[in-house]
Amino acid sequence: MRIVFALVLIFGVALAGGAVYFASQQFNANESRIAELSRKVANNVELADVYIAATELKYGQILTKDNVKTIEWPANSIPETAFTNAEDLFGDDSETDSRIVIRVVDEGEILLSTKVTNLGEDAGVASRLSKGMRAFTLRVDVASGVSGFLRPGDKVDIYWTGEVSRGNKVTKLIMDGISLIAIDQSSGSSSSEATVAKTVTVAVSPKIVASLAQAQSTGKLLLSLRGVNDDTTSEAIEVTQNDLLGRKDAEEEVKVVEKICTIKTRKGADVIEVPIPCSN
Repeated sequence: MRIVFALVLIFGVALAGGAVYFASQQFNANESRIAELSRKVANNVELADVYIAATELKYGQILTKDNVKTIEWPANSIPETAFTNAEDLFGDDSETDSRIVIRVVDEGEILLSTKVTNLGEDAGVASRLSKGMRAFTLRVDVASGVSGFLRPGDKVDIYWTGEVSRGNKVTKLIMDGISLIAIDQSSGSSSSEATVAKTVTVAVSPKIVASLAQAQSTGKLLLSLRGVNDDTTSEAIEVTQNDLLGRKDAEEEVKVVEKICTIKTRKGADVIEVPIPCSN
């Protein structure tokens, strides 16, 4: 009997302790919730869930639910291209296609639709072309390609050097602020290593494609790298060999001395020269 009594007593104490513990946990949770609601009311800011990167996301990586998480963000300052619900980001349960990362996303950064593909879309160069733009590839070397310091996403000015007349070469700025979307066969922008490219691919309009094709076939193209935040428009630039060396234009008009023909006549003691038309 004493053993049974002791067991009942121990069970009762354990049950009471468990009840106290769970009640305490619930109280703390309610207290935290009340504090959170009080903070929201005090700040008078409406918050909404937004998806951010749980870890660093690299180019070409398939986006999964483990790569992201939600945080509360002021509703009036959420970017238009941000994701605020799982269905928009991952689709419904019937969809098996995933999104692919096309821009590096740092840990904790808000995930934007401009940094991932559409559901099921390939992450190739075509995904980087905006409406009406075309991809065109230019041949470069260590000199014309800025010594390998170009990366996808950079902007460059394009200069053309060629002969406009016999013996008269000119270097001219033909395009400015052109976006690079790929270096050789890579369109990823996460690499920081300098590599000497053989080709670069730019995003331009169809008319500029024709201009670049003509320029590439008639002369030499040089690329000049722009600064990250440089959005200025370059003035018209054209330099000839004569400009470089400070010489006058070889085609400058040469003054010709007009030939005058005369005959001499004598009037008394004076000899007078009378102009006449030249025979040849």
